[in-house]
Amino acid sequence: MWLPLPHVLMLPFVRVDQLWRSGLAGAIPSAACFVVAALFFFGALRRVFDSNPAAFAAVALFAFNPNMLYLQSTPMSEPAFWACWMVLLYFTVRYRESGGWPALIAAGVAASLGSLARYDGWFLIPFAALYILLIAPRQRFAAALVFSLIAGLGPLYWLFHNWWTAGDALDFYRGPYSAMAIQAARPYPGHGDWRTAWLYYRTAVGLCAGPGLLLMGLVGTVVVLARRAFWPLALLVLPAAFYVLNMHSGASPIFVPELWPHSYYNTRYGLAAIPLLAMASAALVLAMPQRMRSITALLIVVAGTVYWVAHPRPENWITWAESRANSEGRRAWTREAAAYLAPRFVPGAGIISASGDDFSGIFREMGIPLRETFNVTNGLPFIATVQRPDLYLWQEWAVVKGGDDAQTAINRAGRYGIRYELKKQIIEKDEPVIEIYRRVGGSHGAP
Repeated sequence: MWLPLPHVLMLPFVRVDQLWRSGLAGAIPSAACFVVAALFFFGALRRVFDSNPAAFAAVALFAFNPNMLYLQSTPMSEPAFWACWMVLLYFTVRYRESGGWPALIAAGVAASLGSLARYDGWFLIPFAALYILLIAPRQRFAAALVFSLIAGLGPLYWLFHNWWTAGDALDFYRGPYSAMAIQAARPYPGHGDWRTAWLYYRTAVGLCAGPGLLLMGLVGTVVVLARRAFWPLALLVLPAAFYVLNMHSGASPIFVPELWPHSYYNTRYGLAAIPLLAMASAALVLAMPQRMRSITALLIVVAGTVYWVAHPRPENWITWAESRANSEGRRAWTREAAAYLAPRFVPGAGIISASGDDFSGIFREMGIPLRETFNVTNGLPFIATVQRPDLYLWQEWAVVKGGDDAQTAINRAGRYGIRYELKKQIIEKDEPVIEIYRRVGGSHGAP
């Protein structure tokens, strides 16, 4: 279940119809978060390494990676998390230097917002709180408590939200739209097997990072340890550790084309290691005499990006390749459904569908606002409509995947004499069957 921060950041933009239809409403906040992440990454490492060339090299390796650049152009949750993660890094580093409450509070806010962007953020909070406890110059228990209370507001809000909307505070974890429910009981490589989980994750990291950055990052880790930059190293390694743990014990597989089943799924998780590798690679600058550090930083950036310069086509960017491979069928049925509905839909008639994510592309291409649609994201009213369509179902159109909740609603409606007629069926290879129904007699109007 998606966390709310990325959606909140999009709200000012989706109100502009042209931005919504073009996709810029999602891309603009993601790009802004990417810039914020890069700025605070630079600020943190300049303090950690006391070196502008090293900080520059790290940010360049972070920002010039084409997989990162592709993902920051999409309305995914990663860019928002990157921003919060790097702000947390900056202010924890600053807190160690200053011991001031403003830095501590800012770190807590960053951790809280990060927990509302991705669940990786939840994983960071206890480690950051422990770090505050260990390094606070005075009143360390009070400092750790204040940080924990502020950072914990994000998870507490989300637990409350799930309880309020679904009756289960852990609905995001075990509910019908959770990762666990989506994966169900299907086995996948790495589940219950640490060695395989590590193999798949490190393969994804290598495909995301490229060979130059990966090799330099491994070597540079020695320099980071020698510089005793333990906290930045730990904070940057935690999201990668979270994904390995989640593969082993959770329900989040990663599939890469090099390993069985030779497909694409969640390859973007490998991007979590890019800041770590960028920082470690940049640390190599510090091994050089002061007069040579600027040229060394430039050479490190070249070494970390030359692979992508030599392979400039998007097909070589694993995150782009995954999006293309896994959306080909969806893009086809999205276009076909939008082409059918657009000339027939009358504003105010309403469209019911089960999924708020899968079908939103249809409505975007049609150019209709989401308020014209009704789906699972409407919460309890949608559940009530599925259970008692005789009382609540009024929409003229239904767009369904065979057997989903929206189809259940219109099938149940038939028991009460409310008829929906199948108007179009769309079949694409390796995709669920998409069906479009129209209410016989038209819309009955919103209740």
